[in-house]
Amino acid sequence: MTTRTPIGTPLDESVRATVGAQLQGLMVDLIALGLHGKQLHWHVIGTSFKSVHEQLDVIIDDARTASDEVAERAITVGVPVDGRPAAVAKENTLPELPEGWVEDADAVERYADAVAAIVVKARTAVGELEAEPASQDLVIGVLQTFEKHLWMLQAQLQG
Repeated sequence: MTTRTPIGTPLDESVRATVGAQLQGLMVDLIALGLHGKQLHWHVIGTSFKSVHEQLDVIIDDARTASDEVAERAITVGVPVDGRPAAVAKENTLPELPEGWVEDADAVERYADAVAAIVVKARTAVGELEAEPASQDLVIGVLQTFEKHLWMLQAQLQG
């Protein structure tokens, strides 16, 4: 493994370090969100199984796309990322999931909590990335996507 930075960028080193830290944290949480979603997708049971099962796939696809875009943005500004399983397991901040079967309403609530954690992380990153508008813009898009998913999950819990 090389320690040199093969990707040049005009960004100040302190800005690049901030960008790297914010994007790394968001990336590992997005990877974990995709994994959590699949765990629930495979194990959800109940009368709303089909709709929850399908909704989870949509959010999982968005989490996977967003994690890739966030990682590639970090690489673009010359910051390596760590998306290895051990790093994701160690660094992610999402709430833990139970093993095995999960009732549909519980699955929605648990995934809403995980998506809410992404929203909080993205909102924090938006504020921290003011000095680097391109990265900030990317994170704003992630925030918008997952706020919409959070709304849709929370709406299912009403009633």
